[in-house]
Amino acid sequence: MINLSARPKSKRVQLMATCLCDAFFDDVAKATVEVLEHAGCEVVFPENQTCCGQPAFNCGQWPAARTVMRHTAKVFAGDEPIIVPSGSCAAMMFHGATLEFEGEKDRAAIEQVGGRTWELGDFLVNGLGIKEWPGEFHARVAFHRACHTRGTASGPAVTQLLQSIKGLRILPFGEAEQCCGFGGTFSVSFPNVSTAMGDLKLEHVEAVDPDYLVSGDMSCLMHLAGLAEREHRPIKTLHFVQILRDALHHRHGQATH
Repeated sequence: MINLSARPKSKRVQLMATCLCDAFFDDVAKATVEVLEHAGCEVVFPENQTCCGQPAFNCGQWPAARTVMRHTAKVFAGDEPIIVPSGSCAAMMFHGATLEFEGEKDRAAIEQVGGRTWELGDFLVNGLGIKEWPGEFHARVAFHRACHTRGTASGPAVTQLLQSIKGLRILPFGEAEQCCGFGGTFSVSFPNVSTAMGDLKLEHVEAVDPDYLVSGDMSCLMHLAGLAEREHRPIKTLHFVQILRDALHHRHGQATH
């Protein structure tokens, strides 16, 4: 196992906490800071950050999305890696933003920001070279891979970290690669379809009876946790970084969120 305490302490990163951390998942932001600091990073949090612009982008309101992204590019200026604890927001930064700025005079600046953006799990494994995570977390988990992380290294990276934790077991479940049904504004425009897709996901997860449903995308977790609560399903959710943080303290599956 890599000795994380011996890793260089000079790695400076910028944390993009996302709107969902700000509104609903403050503990995910706290856990992200603790995990990054444990991995030897100095974490900087630009306080005037807002959003990646994905809601407007998904609605086809690209002029509004570009306005938001231009602000984000200014806020996160510099050369440091930008770390995002959300697969969909990270994908918007390094993929969606380049699409909406095609033909725009400031596209190069946007691409520079996108080129420095990492989803958290991908950064830990492929940016910092961490292959195993210390500590213990005794739980059986179902891991949901968000659609926005497909085609990236995020899913395999998170799986690798979770599998290395003593006491944790990842459970396979049916149709694991299927979408949770949220899709941001899709869930507003097509609520019945979105709910049906989420219910199908929850049925497959519930069938394997995990202690936690885990993901690296807070929008998926918000959607699935909301459905589970409304339908009185006994499914608890966690972001993977909360497990990494709690494993360090050997909380034995007793999450602190």
